[in-house]
Amino acid sequence: MTPKAIINSGLNYLGKKYRSDAARRLMLAIGYQESAFARRIQVKGPARGFWQFETFGGILGVLTHATTKEKAAKLVEKFGIGKVTSANKKVIAARLHNAFEREKNDPLAAAFARLLLWTDPRALPSTKEEAWEYYLRNWRPGKPHPDRWDESWEYALEQMGELEPKEA
Repeated sequence: MTPKAIINSGLNYLGKKYRSDAARRLMLAIGYQESAFARRIQVKGPARGFWQFETFGGILGVLTHATTKEKAAKLVEKFGIGKVTSANKKVIAARLHNAFEREKNDPLAAAFARLLLWTDPRALPSTKEEAWEYYLRNWRPGKPHPDRWDESWEYALEQMGELEPKEA
């Protein structure tokens, strides 16, 4: 599946209120920034999935945040990862971390990426600069690479049909 198809599939699991072009655009930019949609396992790091989730960072955050925990628990069960309880959230987070390594779980990782964005009470960004700040605030990358953001944002715009692709 293409990155856009993976994102659309993940958004379909979440429902209509989570679907927007702004969300798709930002998810494309972040996925490209984090992995270029080429690696599900971080090079020299612990993160997994195209959005490079860490077990006790973004994954556990989505499982425990007031605005996402119910939707996340339903997804976890639907994908056969387990049933989330107050006592096993860290175990489920570790299972999700491992699950994000596998292609069949790309839509689940996409859904979690959207849910992580959902935890931010601010409106989704519309400019490259706002998107960079949104990414930093929510992904909290250990080693941010601002030098790659222009390319990531441009990739997202191209995929969304908002920018003409460059000629080879």
